[in-house]
Amino acid sequence: MKRAFNFNAGPAALPLEVLQEAQAELLDFQGTGMSVMELSHRSKDYDAVHNKAKELLTKLLNIPDNYEILFLQGGASLQFAMVPMNLLAPGKVANVILTGVWSEKALYEIEKLGEAKIGGSSKDAAYKYIPTELEIDPSDAYVHLTSNNTIYGTQWREFPDTKDVPLVVDMSSDILSRPLDVSKFGIIYAGAQKNLGPSGVTVVIIRKDLLDSADDNLPTMLKYTTHVKSNSLYNTPPTFGIYLLSLVLEWVDRLGGVEAVNKINESKAKLIYDAIDESDGYYVGHAEKDARSLMNVTFNLASEELEKKFIKEALAAGFVGIAGHRSIGGCRASIYNAVPVEACEALRDFMLEFKKNN
Repeated sequence: MKRAFNFNAGPAALPLEVLQEAQAELLDFQGTGMSVMELSHRSKDYDAVHNKAKELLTKLLNIPDNYEILFLQGGASLQFAMVPMNLLAPGKVANVILTGVWSEKALYEIEKLGEAKIGGSSKDAAYKYIPTELEIDPSDAYVHLTSNNTIYGTQWREFPDTKDVPLVVDMSSDILSRPLDVSKFGIIYAGAQKNLGPSGVTVVIIRKDLLDSADDNLPTMLKYTTHVKSNSLYNTPPTFGIYLLSLVLEWVDRLGGVEAVNKINESKAKLIYDAIDESDGYYVGHAEKDARSLMNVTFNLASEELEKKFIKEALAAGFVGIAGHRSIGGCRASIYNAVPVEACEALRDFMLEFKKNN
């Protein structure tokens, strides 16, 4: 079969060799006579898969010993509420940096549970940049930000130094795409469906000292300590998703780790951004250049009519997921880790040809 050029924003492309590996052992996982989907989550066979995923993530991100790794469900959307439930004590204030829709959603959930403030925002400019003037108070419960903004195509190049205030970051769309100093963060969380694996798994990396912040009266499933104590096996986890996550981590390891993946991602992004920048204004990027995302390239054409034609012809040529988010329109190419260089080269060539013919 011919594989599509998959530029979907999420669920997104998975590495072909990972899909082939899963396919090969779908009916019989390592001689068990069962699929991974059929294994008991209490079995030794599944336990090995589960712990291997944790070990690989620890290796690839160089996660220090004073952090716990959790495999949860509910996506980043549940973490918008779970973080303040566990970290926002009465009388404390959560500090949210607004850089797009997802940080707005996090703020919305926090305000249902306690007090919040906005310590920085780029909303005044349609989220085209990353704010640098931030107001952070030592008494803040934590600072929350979204590392990469899929809708607007912006990304934090450098993370702010929040001193002794825990930095909580939603990394759903760029985790594992570039080197990271985990020790700078209190909590990192990420839905898996962009760079880590299929939808259904949420990775949470939490500094151990923050586990003591939660109220004992929290519902059991919403306390991080519940999942720490049970190795994320308090209830039935998304076993097949964690298995695929483990295969993706192995694939990244084979490529040479996060540093190698980052270089590939930079080269992929340059192909498309160069097509935009060298088009004499035919294509116009949404994000300011110093805030451009390596994961989501967002751009517009001269008119909505021309954009519709571009998207229609792109789809006919095998490019899937090129339409921009419904809230802002335009065009978007999501080029996560598993999107091959060849797909980005093909899109670049299509953009040049479309400009020539239109």
